[in-house]
Amino acid sequence: MLTSKRDNVRSPISIWSLRGKVLVIAEKPKAAKRIAEALSSNYVVKRFGNIPYYEIQGRHNTIIVASAVGHLYELHTDESNYPVFTYKWVPAYLVNREKKYTKEYLELLGDIAKKCDYYINACDYDIEGSVIGYLIIKFHGDESRAFRAKFSSLTPQELRESFNNLLPLDYPMIEAGLCRHELDWLWGINVSRALMHSINAVTKKKIVLSAGRVQTPTLTYIYNYELKRGLHIPLPQYHIAVVLSKGGEQFRAEYLGNPVESMKLAMTIEREIKEHEELVVRNVEISKSKLNPPPPFNLSDLQEEVSRIYGFSPIKTQEIAEQLYLEALISYPRTNSQKLPRTLDYKTILTKLAAIDRYRGLVSRLLGETRGVLKPVEGEKEDPAHPAIYPTGVAPGELTRDQWAIYDLIVRRFLATFAPPAIMSHTKVILSTPDGKHLFSASGLVIEYPGWTAYYPYHTPSSVQLPPLMRGERLKVVKVSIRETYTKSSTPLKKIDILRWMEAVGIGTESTRAVIIEKLFDRKYLKSVGGRVAITSLGIGVVEAVSSFFPDLTSVELTRKFELLMEDVMKGRKKRKEVIDEAQKVLLGLLERFNENLVAVGESLAKRLMLVENTEKCIIDTCTLDAYAKGLCKIHYEALENLYKTYELWRERKEITFDQYINKLAKMKSTGRFVKEVIKYYLLKSKNPVAR
Repeated sequence: MLTSKRDNVRSPISIWSLRGKVLVIAEKPKAAKRIAEALSSNYVVKRFGNIPYYEIQGRHNTIIVASAVGHLYELHTDESNYPVFTYKWVPAYLVNREKKYTKEYLELLGDIAKKCDYYINACDYDIEGSVIGYLIIKFHGDESRAFRAKFSSLTPQELRESFNNLLPLDYPMIEAGLCRHELDWLWGINVSRALMHSINAVTKKKIVLSAGRVQTPTLTYIYNYELKRGLHIPLPQYHIAVVLSKGGEQFRAEYLGNPVESMKLAMTIEREIKEHEELVVRNVEISKSKLNPPPPFNLSDLQEEVSRIYGFSPIKTQEIAEQLYLEALISYPRTNSQKLPRTLDYKTILTKLAAIDRYRGLVSRLLGETRGVLKPVEGEKEDPAHPAIYPTGVAPGELTRDQWAIYDLIVRRFLATFAPPAIMSHTKVILSTPDGKHLFSASGLVIEYPGWTAYYPYHTPSSVQLPPLMRGERLKVVKVSIRETYTKSSTPLKKIDILRWMEAVGIGTESTRAVIIEKLFDRKYLKSVGGRVAITSLGIGVVEAVSSFFPDLTSVELTRKFELLMEDVMKGRKKRKEVIDEAQKVLLGLLERFNENLVAVGESLAKRLMLVENTEKCIIDTCTLDAYAKGLCKIHYEALENLYKTYELWRERKEITFDQYINKLAKMKSTGRFVKEVIKYYLLKSKNPVAR
């Protein structure tokens, strides 16, 4: 295991006080150029093959700014079996064909590093950036003569301040980052090899499968979610509404306690209301409320809002936000914080934003409303490395439509955090039939003062006007309506829903969650159907095999346990080696139990992947699972049982035959797919589908 050497705590030091040659390592080429521009207007552009780097001549030193391109090193082992617990960091281009392009960057950094006296890790200030820079310094320089540059934006002012206040290498983040990489590698390679070996033992075929510490629990969540949706049988329900009239104005009131479960009861209520011809106002309640501004964006909040408003995937939002950061337009986006730094010059940023045509009026309005007192609303979440996302005030150049969409949201959200609350007036009215037997309610809402919604209008509630009403008034019933609807299953998953779940249960990080979701698509475990997420037959097979014979690997609790242990490493409460040793013990126990069921796992996966003939297959044409009862697999058998049970509920709610019931379900969008498959391939093919 690679170990890091902790340095004594040192006071911040300026780059200009270092004597000799200094290598500044940026994470990406654009960042390298911005760093060079910030440090000196007299930088010289040099080239190593096709790669530019920058040289700055100081009074006592020569500063060379060169770039990595993300991770230049990866973990690797020479062992081909499992379990495997021996590994080392090697150049990524040696073991990953997709990383061939990193070779020239590593050669450049290695060539410069051996001629330098000092090294500065100026990669992004997070655990990934800490690891990227540290490994380059570890293998090509001297970490005892290394420093860390900490900045949250690529504006010249912040970069200059950062390089005038260099810190020691951030070993807590380095250790946490190394620990995360080692854990993910150990988990992924051992479980993936176990699954592939199980198929090979049965079929003698080499099929590439993968599993992961965060990936597999996430896939399992999607499987369980889709299973519940697939078994859903909608139930009929009835909504009763009336249209009332006062002074020529009409408004709608809903039956209190909606929906009604029985068609017969709904029709009785309708008849009784029509007989009375009017409703009586029993109570009018008027109240006012404040709607406070939302906090500034962290990455997951930004991803959720962009998905809701524009439909972008989390990874697309993350990539565009990183592009905006590299253009110095926003602060570092991969943050969990909902707090802005107290040292940030809000007034200067607003002044710069006012120079952009589309924001001039908004900034002027904000400064007028706040009288220049700029105190942001903040959320509870914090990030030790970076503040919430904010615009730097740098004027955008040529942005794409998608880049503008996200930049505009960030600017508007930033403005909104300083704005006053919105003021709303609510009216709630309770009405009844004259005999008091049936109650109805109506609600009105008026925005009296827009406050922050003038800057960020994406959560503005809709206004609903009611005529002035007084207790005891009698209002004419213009119309009574009954609307039949059906209970819905949970909504189809979108990528943002998966990311939100990952954050809620505490697995993955701001940087990795969107990447892991995309990896599940790359592995063909998930597919996109009409913009929604669907699990594939391969994904189902992996989850079923792992959950049947390897259940701990699908456990959110186990994954979260190691997330917390990595936090302990970051905070210095645990050594990295302790966490890795514990993970190896857990994996050994899991793999021993897995190997006892190796052939069973292989057979299950091979059948699901249709690599072997399944003579005891479920009779549903589209299913590859083993038959369980009545020729159906467990899932389709459960769907059949639910169909019979739910028919009794339907009959209580409305008059309908079994044939009418299953034919209606077969056409409904909200009917689960497993239920539809049983209807199509089992019940409708049977001569007597009611017989059990």
